[in-house]
Amino acid sequence: MFGEMHHQALKEQSAAFRAAAVAAGPDAPVLDCPGWDVRKLVRHLARVYSMARMFLELEPGADRPRPPAPPEEFDAALAAFDERLAELTTDLSTSDPNRPVGAFFPGGTPASWARRMAHETAIHRLDAARAAGEAHELIFAPDLAADGIDEMLTVIAPLGDWSATGHDGRVLYHAADAGRAWLVRLHPGSAPEAGPPADAALGPDEVDATVAGTADALYRRVWGRPSSAVVTGDTGLAEVIAGR
Repeated sequence: MFGEMHHQALKEQSAAFRAAAVAAGPDAPVLDCPGWDVRKLVRHLARVYSMARMFLELEPGADRPRPPAPPEEFDAALAAFDERLAELTTDLSTSDPNRPVGAFFPGGTPASWARRMAHETAIHRLDAARAAGEAHELIFAPDLAADGIDEMLTVIAPLGDWSATGHDGRVLYHAADAGRAWLVRLHPGSAPEAGPPADAALGPDEVDATVAGTADALYRRVWGRPSSAVVTGDTGLAEVIAGR
């Protein structure tokens, strides 16, 4: 499941992120991260790359490390971004991809960290492109987008405390161009359960909501970004997973 796609995606998305951040400028607002500007976005990714590198040196179950804050000045923050990215990509490419390591999500390995960093970077590349007014030119490839949908629905969304939630129902996510579908089961007080539906031809009477569109559209939606995905049925259930 993990492999060259994630390493290549991290390389491509980080280069595109940097170009969009420079085009936008440090003071441009990041529309989908309230209170953030592009300077903070660059500093955030540099710090995330540092954290990922530190996790690679830790045993499973270790506490989340606290990397130092990157510089405030924009050019220095960009230099820190470049340095942390180069260090991370070297570590990821030279590590045993299946070695158990620390992570804030289940199944931490260098391979799963490559996946996590590829999608963290891709979504923030979208943020930077929107800040620069270039988002209309960006369409994520179906295989990358579908993988990011899968990561959000099956790995990231179930994290955290769901004990106070009262959602109950089934939501079908369908990315036709990628040939992928996911059925998310929501139960009061429990983390969502997601996986491929047993029947790919589920009808509207068999689910409570459907989110359909291209993989690019669903990728944006599950990460809480503006999306052209079409929602039918219970819109409240379809809003439960949106960048949580």
